[in-house]
Amino acid sequence: MRTCITLPNIHRREIPTKFQEHDNRFPENLVKFFLDRYTRKGDIIIDIFAGLGTTFFVAEEMGRVPYGIEYSEDRYLYIKEHAKNKKNIIHGDALELLEYKLPKCDFCIASPVYMNKDDIENPYAAYEVEGNYEQYLEDTRKIYSYVKEIMKPDSYIVIEVSNLKRNSEVTTLAWDIGKIVSEVLHFEGEIIISWTSNGSQKENGSYGYGYDHSYCLVFRNK
Repeated sequence: MRTCITLPNIHRREIPTKFQEHDNRFPENLVKFFLDRYTRKGDIIIDIFAGLGTTFFVAEEMGRVPYGIEYSEDRYLYIKEHAKNKKNIIHGDALELLEYKLPKCDFCIASPVYMNKDDIENPYAAYEVEGNYEQYLEDTRKIYSYVKEIMKPDSYIVIEVSNLKRNSEVTTLAWDIGKIVSEVLHFEGEIIISWTSNGSQKENGSYGYGYDHSYCLVFRNK
């Protein structure tokens, strides 16, 4: 398994203005890299944090069958409007994953909503209710225990995540998620994604959150 790759941090798909301020998508080329590596045409792909549909749309383009769960109604409606497999995008909550009667999936790739260790709002409730970092990690473990139940044996699950640098403090989010999810899925290893920008370096790194890289944590449903 390659442990470090470099990809351009560029999005091919334009999105409506109302989403641009909080555009936290991973680029299409990341999804393509993993679909090429771990899947074949006709495979069932799921993104449990569908966001603005990057995984969903790339999977459709590559002849896979996508499913997605999205908490935000606006984002869900955006995906549904542009999707071919409209019935496969679900407006719902990853913490209720087993309620949706999904088929057994061949591959999962997702990027959970990030949380700093000092935040007091729950990311899994769109930051609308109080929460804490310990509960966030426990919810993440719970979500991936549900993912395990909907995945086929020996299938791969990829989590794209970063550590977070805020001022002089670092939240070891990637490492904490890797540890907690390893309690329910077999950890195969990490791939460091080194992101290159279009030449305009941001103060917080070309990826954001203080870094020029993120991690893809690779798990297997053994």
